[in-house]
Amino acid sequence: MTTEVEGLLRDLVRIPSVNPRGGPGDGGETAVAEYVRDWLRRRGVRAELYEVLPGRHNVVAVVPGRSAEAVLLESHLDTVETDGMTVDPYAGEIRDGRLYGRGACDAKGPLAAFMLALADLALGEPPPRTVVLAGVCDEEHAYRGVLHLLDTLADRSVVGAIVGEPTGLVPAVAHKGVVRYTIRTRGRAGHSSRPEEAVNAITLMAPVIAHLAAHAPTTPLHPLLGPATRTVTRIRGGTGPNTIPGVCEADIDRRTLPGEDLDTVWQADRTELAALGAEVDPPFTVDPALETASDADIVTALREALREHGHPYEVQGMPFGTDASKLAGAGIPSVVFGPGRVEDAHAAEESVEVKEVELVTRVVIATLKGRGAVSVRGSAAGRDQPQRTRTRPPSERPPTCA
Repeated sequence: MTTEVEGLLRDLVRIPSVNPRGGPGDGGETAVAEYVRDWLRRRGVRAELYEVLPGRHNVVAVVPGRSAEAVLLESHLDTVETDGMTVDPYAGEIRDGRLYGRGACDAKGPLAAFMLALADLALGEPPPRTVVLAGVCDEEHAYRGVLHLLDTLADRSVVGAIVGEPTGLVPAVAHKGVVRYTIRTRGRAGHSSRPEEAVNAITLMAPVIAHLAAHAPTTPLHPLLGPATRTVTRIRGGTGPNTIPGVCEADIDRRTLPGEDLDTVWQADRTELAALGAEVDPPFTVDPALETASDADIVTALREALREHGHPYEVQGMPFGTDASKLAGAGIPSVVFGPGRVEDAHAAEESVEVKEVELVTRVVIATLKGRGAVSVRGSAAGRDQPQRTRTRPPSERPPTCA
């Protein structure tokens, strides 16, 4: 299988698919979606493209099972930018068993594993449940691909999902959410030769930043995720080297834990920082945390498959956000799982170990073929019968997330 994994992963990496972050894009996500569709169709799997935004598509493929209840394999087509990379981002070079390039780890490695698993499931007798593979656009910016996917799946009974991300081969049942917003201090601009006649907005921002550094969120620790955090990630102030700045802005990244209400988090921060003289804008990014019961059936099936392959199978949490929180919010129990480490994602030498992609393929196949694989009956989600995917109306959907 190794040669097939190498060839598929290299082909995916060689298709540039940088997220345009709100711009028109260059069709890279669609080019990957078309490759996935055509690769699967050649192996007898029904696959279709769905336009999410002009020129930007999801791809959805289906292997019918003995039950119409469906299990979802979901990963994303887009990557972050290639700036600062020290390897050729699109060569797909292999060294010492690792394939290098933008997206190799996040998330074309998981996507390749899911494609190989789906092709295997299409051979022989049908799997216990229908299996849907979705490659979605826009995960790295505004998550519009997964929100569109929920509409696509609205008529299916989806009983569980595996979301492909670099988790180091561990099943992740929790991850943090995020609230991002901008704060601002206003002074009075003036000539730098006469600072006594101006009010320096950067100077006004300094105690606000010091306060943020000294006062972490007081949310109780989460057993898998640790503390909530609040970080200054970007600062802007000044128009020239000889002008006292009248305005200074800073962006704040507040990582939330399961159970925290996102609007309440922002309102509390606004009150706290306004008392220090800062204006606080409404959030420009809001995304919920994920928490799936460790004994939910999709998790149990995945852990059993890992155990059968002699690999550690204890559940863990991840600090980064994924599409899984949107799926879980629509009533689909979701676990995040895939080859590679988050430290290698978005990195100057992004890479993934080919053998890990191969192992994930085998584990996912075993998860979906296992006895009684992935039923929600009796799961800790508290449902006695499978639920149909609930697609939220636009007014209920979370604002865009990066």
